[in-house]
Amino acid sequence: MSDGVGEFPASLEILLVEDNPGDVRLTKEALRMTPIEHALHVVTDGTEALDFLYQRGEFADAPRPDLVLLDFKLPRMNGDEVATEVEGTPALERIPLIVLTGHPARDRDRVLGLDELPVDDALTKPVDADGFLQTLRSLEELSGAELEAEVDPGTESEPAR
Repeated sequence: MSDGVGEFPASLEILLVEDNPGDVRLTKEALRMTPIEHALHVVTDGTEALDFLYQRGEFADAPRPDLVLLDFKLPRMNGDEVATEVEGTPALERIPLIVLTGHPARDRDRVLGLDELPVDDALTKPVDADGFLQTLRSLEELSGAELEAEVDPGTESEPAR
């Protein structure tokens, strides 16, 4: 990708695992405010997340995501359980996992034990465009180059699915 957004894929495939419709809407809005072209896929629980990632059942034709945004507290299977399962799968363990949580940054490691989980980073909900871009800048798996673009409220991204 050009235009100052580093060497990210032309369109970033993002899997959002979130059961709260309000948080889904806010995350979609935050992603639209970034200069990153993306396709957003949403599932509502940990079991669906694993089905999507393993391309099982209704998700047999799902694309392999470049990034997973994973709510910590989910129905049927929590985010920490999803992260632990993905960790042992070679085809999946290189996909960056970012935990979404309502805990402020100063408390989340202590409260959630994130330092002991196989996750790459955490974002406090509601997700904002600046926080999302800052997190992407820190993920070497997605790009060897630094992301230099700033949030532009007028920037449109690919329609979310």
